[in-house]
Amino acid sequence: MSVQTILIVGGGISGITTAVEAAEVGYSTVLVEKNPYLGGRVAQLNKYFPKLCPPYCGLEMNFRRIKLNPKITVHTMTEVEQVSGQEGNYTVRLKINPRYVNEKCTSCNACAEACPAERKNDFNFGMDKTKAAYLPHVMSYPMRYVIDRKACTDPSCDKCAKACTYNAIDLSMKPRTLEIQVGSIVYATGWNPYDAGNMDNLGFGRVKNVITNMMMERLASPNGPTGGKILRPSDGREVKKVIFVQCAGSRDENHLNYCSAICCMASLKQATYIRERIPDATVQIAYIDLRAPGKYEDFLAKVQADEKVRLIKGKVAMIEEDRATGGVIVTFEDVEGGGKRHEKADMVVLATGMVSSVKENAQLNFEENGFIQAGKTPGIYSTGVAKRPSDVTTSIQDATGTALKSIQSLVRS
Repeated sequence: MSVQTILIVGGGISGITTAVEAAEVGYSTVLVEKNPYLGGRVAQLNKYFPKLCPPYCGLEMNFRRIKLNPKITVHTMTEVEQVSGQEGNYTVRLKINPRYVNEKCTSCNACAEACPAERKNDFNFGMDKTKAAYLPHVMSYPMRYVIDRKACTDPSCDKCAKACTYNAIDLSMKPRTLEIQVGSIVYATGWNPYDAGNMDNLGFGRVKNVITNMMMERLASPNGPTGGKILRPSDGREVKKVIFVQCAGSRDENHLNYCSAICCMASLKQATYIRERIPDATVQIAYIDLRAPGKYEDFLAKVQADEKVRLIKGKVAMIEEDRATGGVIVTFEDVEGGGKRHEKADMVVLATGMVSSVKENAQLNFEENGFIQAGKTPGIYSTGVAKRPSDVTTSIQDATGTALKSIQSLVRS
């Protein structure tokens, strides 16, 4: 008889969906996530399609489903070290990294107030800082602080522990291993933004006011580094003109030779962030081709109807800093207008693509771009962007189907 438990690797929207869908029909699920919180990339968005809801709209409901369901076990700060066995009876070794904060935490913030050390806030892509004792974000699940010991400049410092009146901090925590038995495994490992620093001509990391599309999501978010104000990084000034650069590294044999499918809609959505919050701001979107399939065509038409948004067909060749203003100078071809153009702006947003975040694994089958293909090992599946680049809605739909497949593995074995 097979083990009636499903392991889901990755706690983003796809992993969460797989876990709750399987658990709510009676199967035990173990959800593991390497970060100290669930939610993945969706938690970092300001809004997502199709309803342009804040991410917590959907995540909070799912967190409640997890909390109330005894069939779901969650391990954050956890990685899969080893998998052995076969469909219906896998042995999995997990490595659980220390959080240094236990379940007694009430999120009172006393530890952060007492902490003297700071760290770059990776949730905000380094655009601001947190204390070494920090809450990952305002709706973090679990709602519990974490301590980044690597950021502690004095290893003997225990000010956070002394400030905690609930005995929730244990600086003696060590990594530990946990071995579990499961019948099937779902990889929902999500994605990373393509490293914009790989493209020297686009100026990321060299030109101060060049950011990526995910950084733009954090700038526009009420819980982001600027409280939702769209300010340029160099001097905190409100932007008046922004240029979006599509296919930044995508559809390029030297970088990503594929289209990530969501970048065009992301830039159109972000153009509305700027126009809604800064009425006199202008936006230009330089594109190769626009991908707005099916129901999204109406949204494209709405953005095109805005007289302060201009879509220009043309590939960007170079982005440089305007030394006179601190802004940017973008050089690109204008296919329809003819010739080369030089446009000045306050800020540039690079629409970087999705890259698979899963590591090499002998039991997984990868297609040429690093995404997981099903079929190599019975009982092991992938879902969401671990399988292919996709938007939130498509990922949720796929995860629901994958939950069924993982259940079928348990039944037939």
